[in-house]
Amino acid sequence: MTLRGLWNLTWIEIKVFLREPLGAIGTIGVPVLLFAVLGRVTNHRLRPPSFPSSGLSGGGLPVLVSLLIAVSAVLSLVTIISIYRESGILKRLRATPLRPYTILTAHVIVKLILTAATLTLMLMAGRHYFPPGAHVRWFSFTIALMISTWSILSVGFLIASIVPTARFAQPIGAIILYPMIAVSGLFVPVEALPPVLHAVALALPLTYAVNLLKGILNGDGWITHMGDVSAMTVLFLFFTVLSAKVFRWE
Repeated sequence: MTLRGLWNLTWIEIKVFLREPLGAIGTIGVPVLLFAVLGRVTNHRLRPPSFPSSGLSGGGLPVLVSLLIAVSAVLSLVTIISIYRESGILKRLRATPLRPYTILTAHVIVKLILTAATLTLMLMAGRHYFPPGAHVRWFSFTIALMISTWSILSVGFLIASIVPTARFAQPIGAIILYPMIAVSGLFVPVEALPPVLHAVALALPLTYAVNLLKGILNGDGWITHMGDVSAMTVLFLFFTVLSAKVFRWE
């Protein structure tokens, strides 16, 4: 992988994304607006030094919106890859000196940049929900979200590998991804789920992402959540390898 080729492709993908206003609004604007609206509706300020472990009040709202940011990035990835495949762009890119993993890496970098930008705007929009004495480690929370998004994107690789056409990309992605939030432990503890759903939850990166994001927001140290980071890394490798075996470039 040449850094120059990776940088050039990443910059091109960013410019392509920004040329589509609806895509930018859906990926960046909707999560920010959702956070502001739900924050106003709940009218509940976060209380230092700890936050509730579930529900939309308190710490649950930032975690929920953060997950929506990550899922939005994945849906965007699935849609773009499907469009590129259907229009023959992937076939042409594969014929260039750029390696396939360079192309995928460029898309991941773009999604991580957009995730960071969206989270920054979300925090700017919701600053008044946090009392002056609240100690929220937003830098650590941002890093946790980036790691979570990186891991969840591997699910997007798999979906993009099997989705037939661009027309069905977002519906299929949404049907697969949004139910994952329901069993991730954000609303109901994973331990309280039925055995089948409990097993499914343990095989999904969103479950560990929720635990990590909650913990960092509550002030936990990274050492406490190394198991979550390790699990997301393993799942990322598993889904990436699996998607590589079934991925169709044309």
